[in-house]
Amino acid sequence: MQRDVLPFPSRSLERVEGSDPYIDLGMLRLTTAGSVDDGKSTLIGRLLYDTKSIFEDQLEAVERASNQRGEGYVNLALLTDGLRAEREQNITIDVAYRYFATPKRKFIIADTPGHLQYTRNMVTGASLAELAIILVDARKGVQTQSKRHGFIASLLRIPHLVVAINKMDLVDYDREIYEAIAAEYRGFAQQLNVAEPTFIPMSALNGDNVVDRGMHMEWYSGPTLLEHLETVEVGSSVSIDDFRLPVQYVIRPHQDFRGFAGRIAAGTVAPGDPVIALPAGTTTHVRTVESAEGSHDFAAIGESVVVTLEDEVDVSRGGMLVSREHPPQSANRLDATLCWMSDQPLDQSLSYILMHTTRQVPARVTRIVHRIDVDTLEEISTPSLSLNDIARVHLTTAEPIFFDPYDQSTTTGSFILIHPHNYGTVAAGMIRSGVSEESKGTTSPNVVWEGWNIPREEREARNGHRSIVLWFTGLSGAGKSTIARALERRLFGDGVQTVLLDGDQLRHGLSGDLGFSDEDRRENLRRVGEVAKLFYESGAVVLAAFVSPFRADRDKVRSLLPEGAFVEIHVHADLETCKERDPKGLYAKAVAGKIGNFTGISAPYEAPEKPEMHIDTSAVSVDAAVDRIVGQLRDLGIIKAR
Repeated sequence: MQRDVLPFPSRSLERVEGSDPYIDLGMLRLTTAGSVDDGKSTLIGRLLYDTKSIFEDQLEAVERASNQRGEGYVNLALLTDGLRAEREQNITIDVAYRYFATPKRKFIIADTPGHLQYTRNMVTGASLAELAIILVDARKGVQTQSKRHGFIASLLRIPHLVVAINKMDLVDYDREIYEAIAAEYRGFAQQLNVAEPTFIPMSALNGDNVVDRGMHMEWYSGPTLLEHLETVEVGSSVSIDDFRLPVQYVIRPHQDFRGFAGRIAAGTVAPGDPVIALPAGTTTHVRTVESAEGSHDFAAIGESVVVTLEDEVDVSRGGMLVSREHPPQSANRLDATLCWMSDQPLDQSLSYILMHTTRQVPARVTRIVHRIDVDTLEEISTPSLSLNDIARVHLTTAEPIFFDPYDQSTTTGSFILIHPHNYGTVAAGMIRSGVSEESKGTTSPNVVWEGWNIPREEREARNGHRSIVLWFTGLSGAGKSTIARALERRLFGDGVQTVLLDGDQLRHGLSGDLGFSDEDRRENLRRVGEVAKLFYESGAVVLAAFVSPFRADRDKVRSLLPEGAFVEIHVHADLETCKERDPKGLYAKAVAGKIGNFTGISAPYEAPEKPEMHIDTSAVSVDAAVDRIVGQLRDLGIIKAR
């Protein structure tokens, strides 16, 4: 038996008692989040109880559990804490989904954990939500998890955010405390890509401002939580208007019927519409739109349909039918925001399975642009990702995928990464854009660029390390070549694929036609940069030791490579020390006037302003310098620790 409960509507259109027309009840998916013990489960229990959406046996079970725990009241939080471990620890571990309805709307609530180690569960629960309720304990104020969940809500493009300042009964319903917390969170929210949050003071335990207004906060004139949930705009989640149908299954009951089944991810479709069948790129027209209920003249986002086409086209599971006027983007190099959800850290040498709509392709994280500190929103360099980290990354897929940026479509702009060995989900991602090809540099006339036959990422995977260019710059005699040679010997001994580019070697061949004028020096470094790029794409760790006196020339080489692939190492020693070393007698000749335009004597040297590394060889030994560089390569994730 159900205690005065409203029936859960089975259709989106329901007849309301006392009302002549049919009204659209709509469906609101919402999620709750916040720090530990902020009262998320109690709030949901209160919503269910006060809207009379609890079955008799459910309430009796909660009453028994409350008595066994020695609590002097019915603990409504136990309505959502369904796992035994949750009830024993009085925390939420898993995502709990609850359903209820009022005469105005239907609701699906995802109750997500507050503990840091369960942040991944919050990502899961919020992925389909149109509204997020962030609870804040009035006694504790804004906590780290309060910010973390607000940040995740902004990443997931949840259009509505409610900040429920709970447990006001424990601070004597103090208005100033409420306003101070609201002001602090409002300041944080202004840094996010979210609309102005709605702030509601409440006591979930006593029911103030949840469903009923209560008697303790006359100073608050805004809506109760339920009033806000019943009136907030539904259907405002991010979605483009252009048709997208990821093909889930090809239906072929007989030779005269071939239909493509799937759930419409965006836009609408009708018979006669021109569409493109991907990946083939074939243009055709829709013949029919069907479902289990029969043929339709029209279907929209969210509906599961079977589409037949006028022409025989090559489409199978993983393909996509799309609008001809505005097709999605296609790329195999993606710029994305990644939420790492695995206890095992990211392994950039591992090829994961990227699941995008109905398509699965091998993919690797080829670069971590930065990790995001959710407290400060600071962008931090990191060599890897661990549980609950959120980062901007670049991925490379074995085959192109067809996508819309996440801020245009949450369906075709999202993906998950699956571990290839245990098939566990390790990350959820939101596509920002494709990654443009690197600059091709100067090109000869009538030459068409061809992509790399074997991508660098495949070579890196086989080598067991990433490629990079280490650029040693400094005066002659500072120790560039000495350190580079010792470093190469160390790396080579560890099984790293290396190549050493030295000024003297290239001057005996590739640049043998050049002198030492400023123009010839620039041309020499241009050639060196192009060679370094070729070796970089071959998967090698490139060590380039050149005086390279001009910053602009070094910056030009840096621009040929992806961001983070060029490490400038300034090898420094004062001029007198370099003269004393003078291994080739060049300083003596330059001082005697026998060599013109010699850097440090008759030609300038522009030291790096912000090199990635600075090594003073007058104070650091060669072995110590090599140890330091190797440590930096490990920190960057270029090579693995041994």
